[in-house]
Amino acid sequence: MSTYQTILADLKTAMKSRDGDKATVLRSLKAAFQEKEISMRTGGGAVELKEEEVIQVLMKAAKQRRDSLTQYENASREDLASVERYELEIIDSYLPKMMTESEIRTIVTQVADQVGASSPADMGKLMGALMPKVKGKADGAQVNKVVKEHLAG
Repeated sequence: MSTYQTILADLKTAMKSRDGDKATVLRSLKAAFQEKEISMRTGGGAVELKEEEVIQVLMKAAKQRRDSLTQYENASREDLASVERYELEIIDSYLPKMMTESEIRTIVTQVADQVGASSPADMGKLMGALMPKVKGKADGAQVNKVVKEHLAG
């Protein structure tokens, strides 16, 4: 069962069990998926999201929740921060396990050796070869940080 189908099934279950908070989060994800499908349409035909596109939508939703959580915590709004934490927990449960920083460092080193990237001027070349390998498995900001450290050191 695809991640998309799992989310739809969980939405149905949440609605039946009257878990309104979880149902609200899953409905927002369903709406984000539908929005992505509509944006991909060309010529009026129906489009079905691939697993990679579903993960992209989930990662975007998780990033939005993390950004909001940070802002609410900085503003001392624990009531709103707790809602964002709950939503983020649900979204994260559907995302694949993210790579650790040490795993990212290992891949960065391997790819840098393959493409011959050794200075900060080679960042574009290294990122171009690296991102397809870590897409959906690592946070882009963290990858960027590790690459900068690798090329500077």
